[in-house]
Parts: sequence; C-alpha cells; structure tokens
Amino acid sequence: LLQAGYRTGVFTSPHLVHFEERCRVRGDIVNATDLIAYFSRVEAARTQNGHEISLSYFEFTTLAILQLLADAPLDVVILEVGLGGRLDAVNILDADCAVITSIDLDHMELLGTDRESIGLEKAGIMRAGKPVVVSDPVPPQSILDHASEVGADLWRLGRDFNFSGDQQQWGWAASKDKGGRRYAGLAYPALRGANQLVNASGVLAALTALRERLPVTAQAVRVGLSMVELPGRFQIIPGQPTLVLDVAHNPHSVAALTENLDAMGFYPCTHAVFGAMADKDLALMLVRVGPLIDKWYFTDLPTARAASGEALRAKWEAVKTRPEVTANTYKSPELALQAAVEAADPADRIVVFGSFFTVGGILKGGVPRLSAPHLAA
Repeated sequence: LLQAGYRTGVFTSPHLVHFEERCRVRGDIVNATDLIAYFSRVEAARTQNGHEISLSYFEFTTLAILQLLADAPLDVVILEVGLGGRLDAVNILDADCAVITSIDLDHMELLGTDRESIGLEKAGIMRAGKPVVVSDPVPPQSILDHASEVGADLWRLGRDFNFSGDQQQWGWAASKDKGGRRYAGLAYPALRGANQLVNASGVLAALTALRERLPVTAQAVRVGLSMVELPGRFQIIPGQPTLVLDVAHNPHSVAALTENLDAMGFYPCTHAVFGAMADKDLALMLVRVGPLIDKWYFTDLPTARAASGEALRAKWEAVKTRPEVTANTYKSPELALQAAVEAADPADRIVVFGSFFTVGGILKGGVPRLSAPHLAA
C-alpha cells in the first residue's frame, strides 16, 4: 500500500525490543513522546469524574494507538488482532476487510481447546457484507458457518483464490466469481519461508477484494512484496556461523520453522537457543524441531510467564531421542547466544526461537553479525 502511494498506519503486537514498534505511520515507527501524549489522554478519560474504568494493558495501549492513528491523516489502517478476535480490543472497530490466517491450538485457556472453538473466536472479526479472507488451507467449519450466518463476503484459499510457483517465481489468481484477477511472474516475497507464500496470497486476496476503494497497481504489488521487512520471522542473518531468528512460539509455528530450516540445505551442526512461555505445548514444540538440532541452549526469559531454562531442559530430557545431542542452560538469551557462538564452527547454523522475548533479547543490542572465535585471528 505504501508503494501504491497510500498513507498507511499499522498497529501490531507484541513488540520485539521497543514498545513503539507496535505503531507505524507512513512506514515509520512512531516516537515515544507522541505515544506518551496519547497514553495521557486515555488515562484522563479513564479516570474522569472520579470514576475509574478498569482497562487491561492491551486495552489501554490499543485505545491510545487507535486515537493516534485516528488523528493522523491516513488513507488506510492495518490492525492486528491481539488475541482471538471476538472479544479483542481491536474488534471495537468495524473493519472494511478481515483477514484470518492460520488457526492452531494456542491460548487454549482463553479461546477454547479445539480448532473449531478457536476458529469461532477468530470469526468474530467478520462483518456483514464485508470481505473476509481465510488463508488457512483447511479452515475450521465454524469459520465458514459464521461467514454464512453474518453474510460476510468470504474469500477462501483454494476456492476463491489460489497460488502456484516454481523455484524462480510464483503466481496468484482469483476465481471468476471474484473477478478473475491474476498476477504472474511474481518474485518471491522478501520474507523467507514456505508459509510466507500463503500469507502473501492472503494479502493479494484482500487487496483484490478492496480494489474498488483501494486500487493498487501490479508494479506496486511486485515492489512491495520484494521490500517487506518483519524482523524475527525466519530472519536469516549471514555470518560465520549463519544466524536464524524466529518468534515461533507454538507447535504450529515451530512446525513451519522446522520445514524452513530443513529447506536451507546442509549445515554440519545446528545450535538452538530456546526460551519459551510455560503455558505452551513445550513437549510438542521440542519434538517437532528436535531432529534438526544438535546442541541446545535453554534460556530463562525476563517474564513471570516463562519457563526457566532448567524447566525447558527437563521437558527436553523427557522427549529426546538422540543421546548424542547436548544441552545447557543460561540466564538470558544473550548469554545463551554467546555460548553458542563460542561452540560453533564457521559453517554451522544457530537458530534462536520460542518467544518474542527470546528473539527480542538478541535484537535489543542491534542485529548481531556473528564471527566464530577462531576466525578473529
């Protein structure tokens, strides 16, 4: 949309290092001073007339950022739902287009214990007569049923739009019922990983659904996809050894990470820095990526929700299948990465994953450029 000349605002969560990352206006991260002014406005409204209104952390920050975006002269705003959808603070707005990506078992204590329940929560962002893009290849029936019940304009991957590709390029097409628009000979998105084609395909469906109100040229699509940046999403940082940063934090995203790691080619040894929240399905995450990892570096994280490095190692001990694999624990992601770099050979690979806190702990000092110790001479 930026490449098409639109004035855009973006609200995403959580952040990796600095809170301000959550809000971008016309492509730039907002500054803290501007945000604080809007926090003050929300606090004043919350406590006016001597009656305090209770707000969660996410509700408070969402209101502040929404007001900031409302005051900016913008053409289009992209809002990421924080959790679920139906009861999420972002859902106070009626979106002109909703996008539902993959549905997996996460946050089950709040959203439900199966994909159908979680899908119904996510379906709560749909609006009557408005397009909803569903890019999960096998969506829960609850999503499809809700779209029909509310009269949403459903765009479903595999039925209303699809994509295909080879090693050099990919293409996208909408069904005749949805206008038959096509994009051919597209370069692969700058964001790496097989799952990013599914995401990009959903984006093209949303742009096509909104084409009357927000026309975007094919050239803007090509340039935009080639330039998009999102730190911590299968972010490969060249060096010796190679460093991979990924915020994968549930079994579904770890499975995607595993597939992407496997497609990278041969590395003599893969080192993994892993920190995660205690309420995740840690055993399944470890089992899925386990066959690719030769050395583990389990780390504490600076939040009460996190499992300790020792607890993570205990989980791994219970499911490990390769006796030659080693594991140690560390007090922080930075210390864990330092140990991995010291142990690695130049041709090895280090992957950091498990949580935004894990990747953020590495990025807070800037993007690291690794050089194995014995190369320094």
